[in-house]
Amino acid sequence: MFTDHISVEVILFFILYGITGVVPAIAAFYLLLRRGNAFAPEVTSPVRLRRWASSFFAVSTLAHVWWLLFYLYSGDIHSVVYIVLAILDSVLLFTTFAGTLLAMLQDRHRSVWPALMGIIPFVVMSAVYVVYPRNLLIQMASIYLLLLSLLFTAYMVFAIRQYGRWLNDNYADLENKKVWLCQAVSLVCMLLFVVYVLATDMVLIWLIHGIELVLVALLLWRVETLPTLETFPQALLEKDGSDDPQEQADELSTSLTHRAIAESEQLVTEGREEMQKGEATSPSSNIEQLLAEHCVEAQLYLQHDLTLQQLAQTIGTNRSYLSQYFSSQGVTYNTYINNLRINHFITLYHKATAAHQPIVAQQLASDSGYHSYSTFSLAFKQRMGQSVTAWMRNTTNL
Repeated sequence: MFTDHISVEVILFFILYGITGVVPAIAAFYLLLRRGNAFAPEVTSPVRLRRWASSFFAVSTLAHVWWLLFYLYSGDIHSVVYIVLAILDSVLLFTTFAGTLLAMLQDRHRSVWPALMGIIPFVVMSAVYVVYPRNLLIQMASIYLLLLSLLFTAYMVFAIRQYGRWLNDNYADLENKKVWLCQAVSLVCMLLFVVYVLATDMVLIWLIHGIELVLVALLLWRVETLPTLETFPQALLEKDGSDDPQEQADELSTSLTHRAIAESEQLVTEGREEMQKGEATSPSSNIEQLLAEHCVEAQLYLQHDLTLQQLAQTIGTNRSYLSQYFSSQGVTYNTYINNLRINHFITLYHKATAAHQPIVAQQLASDSGYHSYSTFSLAFKQRMGQSVTAWMRNTTNL
């Protein structure tokens, strides 16, 4: 039989190769065709992220198909076809992968065109190699691809830090909103892919194909569990029924610009009114009183997923003023809400202790406004300098 001449190692490799081609195809069709969320029904994931992730999965599947056909019918790594496929691989995979990671960061629209422009020199060097085949060109193209990946990684580290600060400044609950772990693993996988392009060792190739499955599963999980952060008017998302992510991104970016201009004009107008009234204090001088009345006394901080924008509207002030107030106090919005919730937990604990009631820390944390006990535990330790159990034990012994 024909298979008698094929080693078991080769057969197993093609099975793995087939799995790593089929799995992203299934993921791509799932993200494109399914409107709901099968993994987290209560979460509405960003449309732009779903589109980019499905594009990346689809390109990954196509890459498996065309490379399989290439090695079955040709296998000549010095041919024009090989160079064309290498260019397609690099341009499509790098661009869609960059688009997927950038779409996870919802603080602002980050365009993918710089990544596309960055890959052009690689395309040029590869094209020149077709008419002027020299090993030096291949080496230069490989080094450039690695440097481009490292540069993109450095940019993403900066962008993720910026995104983290934005989350802390605008959201009280960060469960499922942080993306740094997924981004870190994904970037490592991207660097491994570059190594794979340059690799000749079979064991390494096997390993990276296995990692590819992990990457697909991780990205699919992150797409399905990452909620859409309502930082833009929802009406724009439904305008004209458009599903095109680029059109939505442009509309949202325009809306943000208009909102920033409107808020700036409001700041100027209010400042002029104060000067005319001869007031010496800043508008933010009344914010502490408003927070005490509408947030602390009314226990608004117990509301899940309370955003800075919602709090500003509730207390009747400008979002910019409220943000400036927290900055002047040296805290983020997230820290402010967490402090109130932890104080509430401490109050509930002392009441339960005085009444000789059974104490369940998880229940008290939930009653204090926390969705997740692990989130509460981390915030408590940052605030009190010790774990919840240690604090409860030390408090009881006093």
